[in-house]
Amino acid sequence: MPDDFMMTKEDKDGDLPSHDQASGFYAKYEPKEVLGKGVSSTVRRCVEKVSGKDFAVKIIDISGEKGEADLVEQTKKETTMEINILLMCKDHPNIIALHDTYETPTFIFLVFELCKKGELFDYLTEVVTLSEKRTRLIMRQLIEAVEFIHCKNIVHRDLKPENILLDDNLNIKLSDFGFATHVAPGEELTDLCGTPAYLAPEVLAVSMYENVPGYGKEVDMWACGVIMYTLLVGAPPFWHRKQMYMIRSIMQGSYRFGSPEWDDVSVLAKDLISNFLKVDPRQRLTAKEALAHPFFRREAVIKKKFDAKRKFRVGILSVRFFLRLRHYYLHPPPISVETVTHNPYVVKNIRKVIDGCAFRIYGHWVKKGDNQNRAALFEHLLKVDWKSEDKS
Repeated sequence: MPDDFMMTKEDKDGDLPSHDQASGFYAKYEPKEVLGKGVSSTVRRCVEKVSGKDFAVKIIDISGEKGEADLVEQTKKETTMEINILLMCKDHPNIIALHDTYETPTFIFLVFELCKKGELFDYLTEVVTLSEKRTRLIMRQLIEAVEFIHCKNIVHRDLKPENILLDDNLNIKLSDFGFATHVAPGEELTDLCGTPAYLAPEVLAVSMYENVPGYGKEVDMWACGVIMYTLLVGAPPFWHRKQMYMIRSIMQGSYRFGSPEWDDVSVLAKDLISNFLKVDPRQRLTAKEALAHPFFRREAVIKKKFDAKRKFRVGILSVRFFLRLRHYYLHPPPISVETVTHNPYVVKNIRKVIDGCAFRIYGHWVKKGDNQNRAALFEHLLKVDWKSEDKS
């Protein structure tokens, strides 16, 4: 093992297992820097010694030193299920590929393909929002992956931008199947698992009330709606600092396409999101139905008889259009001082700058309150109570 990977105290505490504990893994791979950490696992970049290819290894601690024995058994059971599910999904281009597995009495090693562009969450934090074109590409790939696992009766149960990775070409790879499970036809699930802002109403209902039906594959489609909403405006539809308010909004399906963020988003995009975020799971689009939605459908090309005059006229109009567009780009209409002073957020370019600053300070999901934009985060108004001043 190279000198820069000699065992340190941190490694002995479970971050990097000793060579003796995992000789099979070390015989084939050379571990590198840490990419991320979880409660009981660490993800490192590793290099396959023979090929020189980069991979990502998830090292899961099952030694029992950091938790109770029953938690260790639960971790082993969940990891085994995750491995089985990943093997069932190995043929899909938009699902993370499991390359190798190793198990010792104290650690489990899962070797995955390496997605160098990282999480979709981090990419979104960088760019603030995505165009409809980019959103269409990402959502098509995501829904195709979801349709694939649903056809195998698998429910992911934790779809979110943090669990979607990007390869070198910004194609997505659905990952983290830790909460995924196989559901038999007609079977209902009752476990409360996932991430609060992405939970479907029926998941919350089954955890809060008795005598309510369980949930199924439809929860993944709800999460797709939350993700698509977030990609287009940089904030999820149901987030709130107080969890009770967020839960109430989810249960009621209470969200809005507010102005000005949604002014430039197409009706088709809003319609698709609305059909994902149906409180009644029976009314929600399936993955197959979603892929047939007009938002993903390209305009049909209709072959017509060649008309020289018509082609010439279209050419002239096209040239005029691009000349006017170029003039507009080089000489945009002036923005009034009043708009910049009192409501800069309505100007798209200024809104992009404000959102970018807010992302770096607060995180992509932050808004100051209901029906307020991120510009409000930078407002510092001095309010004076004149009556109190008079009394003093």
